[in-house]
Amino acid sequence: MWGENSAGQCAVANQQYVPEPNPVSISDSETSSLLAVRILQLACGEEHTLALSISREIWAWGTGCQLGLITTTFPVTKPQKVEHLAGRVVLQVACGAFHSLALVQCLPSQDLKPVPERCNQCSQLLITMTDKEDHVIISDSHCCPLGVTLSESQAENQASAAISPSTETLDNQGEVFENTHVENELPVATDVNVGNVQATSGDAISSQQDRETTEISSARNTPSYPDTQAVNEYMQTLSDCSVRENSENGEKPMPSQPLVEEAVPNLHSPPTTSTSALNSLVVSCASAVGVRVAATYEAGALSLKKVMNFYSTAPCEPGAQAGSGSVAPEGLKDSREEQVKQESMQGKKSSSLVDIREEESEGGSRRLSLPGLLSQVSPRLLRKAARVKTRTVVLTPTYSGEADALLPSLRTEVWTWGKGKEGQLGHGDVLPRLQPLCVKCLDGKEVIYLEAGGYHSLALTAKSQVYSWGSNTFGQLGHSDFPTTVPRLAKVNSENGVWSVAAGQDYSLFLVDTEDFQPGLYYSGRQDPTEGDNLPENHSGSKTPVLLSCSKLGYISRVTAGKDCYLALVDKNVMGYIASLHELATTERRFYSKLSDIKSHILRPLLSLDNLGTASTVQLLQEVASRFSKLCYLIGQHGAALSSFLHGIKEARSLVILKHASLFLDSYTEYCTSITNFLVMGGFQLLAKPAIDFLNKNQELLQDLSEVNDENIQLMEILNTLFFLPIRRLHNYAKVLLKLATCFEVTSPEYQKLQDSSSCYESLALHLGRKRKEAEYTLGFWKTFPGKMTDSLRKPERRLLCESSNRALSLQHAGRFSVNWFILFNDALVHAQFSTHHVFPLATLWAEPLSEEAGGVNGLKITTPEEQFTLISSTPQEKTKWLRAISQAVDQALRGTSDLPPYGSGSSIQRQEPPISRSAKYTFYKDPRLKDATYDGRWLSGKPHGRGVLKWPDGKMYSGMFRNGLEDGYGEYRIPNKTLNKEDHYVGHWKEGKMCGQGVYSYASGEVFEGCFQDNMRHGHGLLRSGKLTSSSPSMFIGQWVMDKKAGYGVFDDITRGEKYMGMWQDDVCQGNGVVVTQFGLYYEGNFHLNKMMGNGVLLSEDDTIYEGEFSDDWTLSGKGTLTMPNGDYIEGHFSGEWGSGIKITGTYFKPSLYESDKDKPKVFRKLGNLAVSADEKWKAVFDECWHQLGCDNPGQGEVWKAWDNIAVALTASRRQHRDSPETLSRSQTQTLESLEFIPQHVGAFSVEKYDDIKKYLIKACDTPLHPLGRLMETLVAVYRMTYVGVGANRRLLQEAVKEIKSYLKRIFQLVRFLFPELPEEGSTIPLSAPLPTERKSFCTGKSDSRSESPEPGYVVTSSGLLLPVLLPRLYPPLFMLYALDNDREEDVYWECVLRLNKQPDIALLGFLGVQRKFWPVTLSILGESKKVLPTTKDACFASAVECLQQISTTFTPSDKLKVIQQTFEEISQSVLASLQEDFLWSMDDLFPVFLYVVLRARIRNLGSEVHLIEDLMDPYLQHGEQGIMFTTLKACYYQIQREKLN
Repeated sequence: MWGENSAGQCAVANQQYVPEPNPVSISDSETSSLLAVRILQLACGEEHTLALSISREIWAWGTGCQLGLITTTFPVTKPQKVEHLAGRVVLQVACGAFHSLALVQCLPSQDLKPVPERCNQCSQLLITMTDKEDHVIISDSHCCPLGVTLSESQAENQASAAISPSTETLDNQGEVFENTHVENELPVATDVNVGNVQATSGDAISSQQDRETTEISSARNTPSYPDTQAVNEYMQTLSDCSVRENSENGEKPMPSQPLVEEAVPNLHSPPTTSTSALNSLVVSCASAVGVRVAATYEAGALSLKKVMNFYSTAPCEPGAQAGSGSVAPEGLKDSREEQVKQESMQGKKSSSLVDIREEESEGGSRRLSLPGLLSQVSPRLLRKAARVKTRTVVLTPTYSGEADALLPSLRTEVWTWGKGKEGQLGHGDVLPRLQPLCVKCLDGKEVIYLEAGGYHSLALTAKSQVYSWGSNTFGQLGHSDFPTTVPRLAKVNSENGVWSVAAGQDYSLFLVDTEDFQPGLYYSGRQDPTEGDNLPENHSGSKTPVLLSCSKLGYISRVTAGKDCYLALVDKNVMGYIASLHELATTERRFYSKLSDIKSHILRPLLSLDNLGTASTVQLLQEVASRFSKLCYLIGQHGAALSSFLHGIKEARSLVILKHASLFLDSYTEYCTSITNFLVMGGFQLLAKPAIDFLNKNQELLQDLSEVNDENIQLMEILNTLFFLPIRRLHNYAKVLLKLATCFEVTSPEYQKLQDSSSCYESLALHLGRKRKEAEYTLGFWKTFPGKMTDSLRKPERRLLCESSNRALSLQHAGRFSVNWFILFNDALVHAQFSTHHVFPLATLWAEPLSEEAGGVNGLKITTPEEQFTLISSTPQEKTKWLRAISQAVDQALRGTSDLPPYGSGSSIQRQEPPISRSAKYTFYKDPRLKDATYDGRWLSGKPHGRGVLKWPDGKMYSGMFRNGLEDGYGEYRIPNKTLNKEDHYVGHWKEGKMCGQGVYSYASGEVFEGCFQDNMRHGHGLLRSGKLTSSSPSMFIGQWVMDKKAGYGVFDDITRGEKYMGMWQDDVCQGNGVVVTQFGLYYEGNFHLNKMMGNGVLLSEDDTIYEGEFSDDWTLSGKGTLTMPNGDYIEGHFSGEWGSGIKITGTYFKPSLYESDKDKPKVFRKLGNLAVSADEKWKAVFDECWHQLGCDNPGQGEVWKAWDNIAVALTASRRQHRDSPETLSRSQTQTLESLEFIPQHVGAFSVEKYDDIKKYLIKACDTPLHPLGRLMETLVAVYRMTYVGVGANRRLLQEAVKEIKSYLKRIFQLVRFLFPELPEEGSTIPLSAPLPTERKSFCTGKSDSRSESPEPGYVVTSSGLLLPVLLPRLYPPLFMLYALDNDREEDVYWECVLRLNKQPDIALLGFLGVQRKFWPVTLSILGESKKVLPTTKDACFASAVECLQQISTTFTPSDKLKVIQQTFEEISQSVLASLQEDFLWSMDDLFPVFLYVVLRARIRNLGSEVHLIEDLMDPYLQHGEQGIMFTTLKACYYQIQREKLN
């Protein structure tokens, strides 16, 4: 900045004048002090500068209250943020000499935000209610006496009104104007000045006398009216004579320009005060709209003192006492406060009369306020006023967020601050304001631009009007001689609107639209006599704006004003480009004015009329009104955007109408839809009656607005024309865009864009024209259609396409006398008969022509979900016409875009026929199973097919896949259970309308079944959970089901009784062989009959007492048997009684000799398992299911290629299902699935590599439950855990558990061999493709061996080798637990010994175990250092071997465990080799003690379990190989350690 800097306005400290441009740094300490704030706009006053940042905040520097900063130290040379407007979006700033203006976007309307009860500054109540004897005073216009600042919340809530009285103070004249009395003795609202209320230093109190006279003169003539009617009449006369008075003053009458037209309906906001020449109604006529006081004035005169006293004594308003003049100074804080009170006394917020009437009509948006201008209110009237009309609609634009983001907002407020001596702040007084304050009376005026002159301010609105206020010495305000402290309308040009303004020090410039679209420049303000001849000789200034002869300048795009000269920027009109832009802008602004007029003068009164007909009609009219408002608002925004566009660089491609064409197209289309809907429902006919009086009164206005000149046209026709008027605007857009296009080269992108947009608007205009014709055609049809059906069929959106009243279409095989009338609408085909009709929605209607051979020459076959019929047309042409009409209608109904024209060329090609497969919603009315059910989803030729949702009225619901009208595929089904008030819920597979395949069924009772279904019944393998653990009967069953009943092998866990049954079932009861274990360690195996133990059985208790014999009931012995004690004694004979509660015995007691006992004891245990279900019989259903999935009826019977097909189908179907389901697959799972899509192929001889391929495939397949083998594996793991966990963890079950695993291996191997036929059978050897290169010496023999694991070269195929790596890790925990329980006693002995021996140091232990001295390590390498083995050294010798052996607990399969043992032996050899430094051969005598040492030091807790597990599950062919010998050594060590204790 540079120039004058005496007040710091150049942001440089201590320098009077800045000669050179100097950069101003603005940085925000709140965000980052390093980043400079970017600036959009600057404004300069005499002593201050304002900057608007890109984040829409104001920064100020300089001197004076006009900065709006909270500071007392001036000058401010470092730019500071104006905190008072922080958080608000500031659109523009302007600076006068000593005042500042800001245009701020309104906050989004928060209707429900609670209003604070008290004023934040003076703590007075904001809304008060005073109860007088015969009336109540309700007031919400609280005036804060601390008027300088207004806290934000109130300013935004508009709860405390800014003080804007309408009396204006004159500049320096002390005289008082009396009210002029008109012939009928009514007070006329002319400019009243009361006293000299100018804020001079201390003496602001004017003479008491003056005020009294004024008040009395206006109060004494106010009659008191009994009711609202009279008040309205009074208002009418009042406004009439004011208008008369006005016109005498030579000013344009105001009532045609209502000021409160677009007050945003915030329920809590006092209506906007508007002030004009009419507005100075004084306190006696308190306005109806939320005014503070409606006091009762008797007909006689009332002294002001009484009024004053009333104010000061009103109990609700303690802060508003007014001292009566200078005699009572105690009530005054300072002169400013007194002034505020005077203002509030004189011109209470009085609205212009027109506004009051308008507010009356808008009753719906008002809170209870006193009706009209009441002076006496009876309670009856109050009640009447409280009955708010519920129906009226407030026509506030429904702001679309999208449009507000792209176009300038019209929802603005004007905030001003600084010195107000000339009234230039617009708050109705001459006080300074230290902080921004909202000019309330410009709310809702849609201000789009502000200009500040030296001591006056201008605001330009979207309606091309200018409001001006402040100093008017030279007529710079463009209206009367007097200055004004509140905004008033400038009279620039009666015909045309203003679109740009500029303000100099004491003059104003206005750019006005003219008829030829070339802007006219008007001037108002100071004029020197030397200034040329085109201005009247007048020394003081022009009173009304004068047109300057600038037409020769051409197209002015903007003007800027300085102190006493101004600049105009003129564009060259090359090829008519600029002229076309001006034409577009001017016509758009005029169009907005017209729409606003229609809205306020036609729409709003229409909506407020009584008895407008049915609720639906009113609703349609309201819909029209709100869409109209939305369109109107958009046009206003566009007009404002075009004005600023003309100020800018004027690039065609940045025209809003091009860039955001869809906004305009959509708004026009929406409006057209609502108005055609209104038309179709006969809206205009229904309006005729209630609106006729209103329309007759305003006939001229109507004709003027609708541009209809013909006298004979009916009023309704004019109204119709008027409502369709906006649509004509589209043609103008197209025309101007075409004009603009011609200014460019044909090849240029601009030409193309303009051309395309032009055709787009034109095609929309034609399309909407067609829509109107369709609506009129439909309306004509309804007038002739029989009445009863009309009511049920007539809908706002429904349009007629064609109908068969000319008998051109008839129903095939119809009765002779039947009447069949077919009517095609845009959403349904109606088949009407004598008194009935049926509606077929088009979305679910399929039409196809019948072929010639079918005999129906001109037939059409119509298919709907529940009907099929054939229509015969009279001629082939008729058939083609109907087929085409139906096809197009169906197509449009499906696309749902019948209202939108095809934008662009691509989509305008009509499809010949609608798709056979489609999505639609339909409610069944006939089908017995589906009656009244609603289906929403995919269809194929009249049947639900694909994904959909079916809901029955009783609450049942199916959501999932359909095929040919039936549930088929994966779906979810819910059935409400009324008695339990819950619902049954099934998720799973369906086939032909029934549950079939895998699924989960949750019953309302709390039971859950997971498993297979068939024909809506549980059939196959499944798991049923009953009750939670807390409920009365928690239990679980897993096993086979047949026709909804348990049958076959199953495991039942009765959690309450702590028993688990594993055995056969039939018809839901235990029947056949079975095993029961209890939590107390009892074990029973034997026969069951009807859920009871009956027949032979074996019962073992925890302490090894055994009973073998006959049972008659659960745990009840009955019949022959043998009871064997733990010590080997036994009793044979007859037993009867319940186990555990005393048993009667008749029999013989045997005490065998000691020698026999050892042989006998194992015998009994050997018998265990004979009466249990054999392992191969278990879980047959699970394996059968897997075979079925592979497409085989019986195990091993079927085609291999078919099996692979089924696997591929299962995988892809599951993947698709998972894609739709919410839980997404992890990446690794997806990769697994992808790799499974490759099937291992084998050509030629089977080799080890191929064997490895199969192994890898199996590992992947078993990793995902989507693969049949993976699913089988998952199920087997689940059933195994169900069986052997919990109560099932019983050591007696170990052998069963091992047998079960072996059976799994055998059966899975069968499946694998079926899928890979080239895999050799169990036990065969695969020859090695090449001998292994790494030969190493075998341990016990000297000869080299190519492969240590097998006795001969080659690789043995075994089911365990192939499948245990996959299966065992999953089953390991329950299995190992059983081993640990079984070997518990042995392992305790072993462990005690391990602990005891491990207390010894290494050397002592080696000696104790008898290891030869030569194998004792002498030195040890610890962390690279060589250390001697001392007698105290512990846990150091053979450490690597010990560590290696400890890993046996981390492996799962026997083969892995054997490898660990083998590795341990190798580690021992390595250690010994290192110390001996020579080759040697082990003998078992040497090796055993060393290995024993390693085993002891390894401290493996469950070594016995490990040994037994290896022994049970290792491959038999390994037993005699090297690994077999090593394992035997380990086993020997285990038993040896137990014996050490005995030594």
